[in-house]
Amino acid sequence: MFLPGLIQRLYRGAKHRASPGRQGQGLLVFAHTGEVIRAEALLRAAGLPVSVQGPPPALRTGCDMVVVFPLMLEPAALEILAGAGLRPERIATADEALLEPVALFSTVDLGDWLMVRAANLKITIRKADRRIVNISGGGCPDVPYLAAELKGQALDSAPEPRRLGQTLCCYSLQKAFEEAKRVLCG
Repeated sequence: MFLPGLIQRLYRGAKHRASPGRQGQGLLVFAHTGEVIRAEALLRAAGLPVSVQGPPPALRTGCDMVVVFPLMLEPAALEILAGAGLRPERIATADEALLEPVALFSTVDLGDWLMVRAANLKITIRKADRRIVNISGGGCPDVPYLAAELKGQALDSAPEPRRLGQTLCCYSLQKAFEEAKRVLCG
């Protein structure tokens, strides 16, 4: 496909001219979590460098996530989303939002264990054998199911949480799972 290659070439050239910090970053605000997840997948597949983060308080709409993207690629991003029938509720600049988007996850070293929190969901791994020892938080009805499926499994062979459900909690757990793998498995 021509579009991903063009986007990547444009973005690489723009990186050298971009200002430091959040300047030049746009935020795609959606009403529903499922839309954010779809938008992220579509934009990544097209080669856009995007991330999902928590919105600054001024942009909260009921969905706990926004898609952060290079603002110079806004026309391409909107074209990709429109082609899939997705339309953001709002597009804001990081400067306009006044506060930076909040990172979705944080990592806490608990000695023998590593805990990764993503949004309100936490996954705890025993470092010695990389086994999942606990999943907690969230508030979605599928959290007990996710915990039952993953607890006791080795991090490198456990099924990815996104294969087990489609709620915000499942998405958050997937992000925490990926970060735990990055930290512990390299």
